[in-house]
Amino acid sequence: MNKNEWWAQQFEENRGHLRAVAYRMLGSASEADDAVQEAWLRLSRSDASAIENLGGWLTTVVARVCLDTLRSRSSRKEDALDVRVSEAAASRQVVSNPEQEVLLANSVGLALLVVLDRLTPAERIAFVLHDMFDLSFDEIASIVGRSPTAARQLASRARRRVQGAGRPSQVDLNQQRHVVDAFLAALRGGDFEGLLAVLDPEVVVRIDENAGAPGAPREIHGAQAWAKGAIAFAQLARSAQPMLVDGTVGLVWAPAGRLSRALRFTITSGKIVRADIIADPARLGALHLTALEE
Repeated sequence: MNKNEWWAQQFEENRGHLRAVAYRMLGSASEADDAVQEAWLRLSRSDASAIENLGGWLTTVVARVCLDTLRSRSSRKEDALDVRVSEAAASRQVVSNPEQEVLLANSVGLALLVVLDRLTPAERIAFVLHDMFDLSFDEIASIVGRSPTAARQLASRARRRVQGAGRPSQVDLNQQRHVVDAFLAALRGGDFEGLLAVLDPEVVVRIDENAGAPGAPREIHGAQAWAKGAIAFAQLARSAQPMLVDGTVGLVWAPAGRLSRALRFTITSGKIVRADIIADPARLGALHLTALEE
């Protein structure tokens, strides 16, 4: 085995770890693969004999590539139109290889990917590398171009956003989760009576312009009326995930971790009394989202 073959073998041994790092940073299988491939290209152009810790060197390269990708993505998100374009691109990626995306998202936690997508690029890099892969803040500092103290602060801010601040009591969350899980199960199963069981008879549902069909009502009153219409979305409901939406348990749709729709519930005495169906990019961006503990 010559030297080039040996380095290629060493790279392959690190590929799984590198892809795991990149996917958590980017939330996209195709972009993660691109970042790993770029690391291989940079390794092939480098003096590999001068690299003392190949795994650490490759992780650093992948992290820097991901940071550049996230910064580019953030600049595009400054325009709401660009958000919709990127979401459409994410949907195309899911269609191209849905099984792979579902497996990856499930392995990480789709709700966590949604929250990670709300962090700044530097916060996301610092949190993923430290909290998920145990890199030191000295190592992270060199990647994000900050001091070790600043890198620690980035990870700390990200951790607070991931874990959530001012959460309801666990008892309240458990009660809300029970209601939302029952709603989701009934919706997925096309169970009309099951929906009525968790909806207040006088429930009010508000639907924003982006979430509803052109010319459709923007407000629905009554459990019977909403349940009849909701049954039509049984297929869409299969990809919905519960998470905290503005402090209460709701539902999100997020292909490849990119938020496209949310249901924000008001739950009283074990019944859903109000639901807001949100798909407008600006409104989605203003939501406070937190992953639920399993």
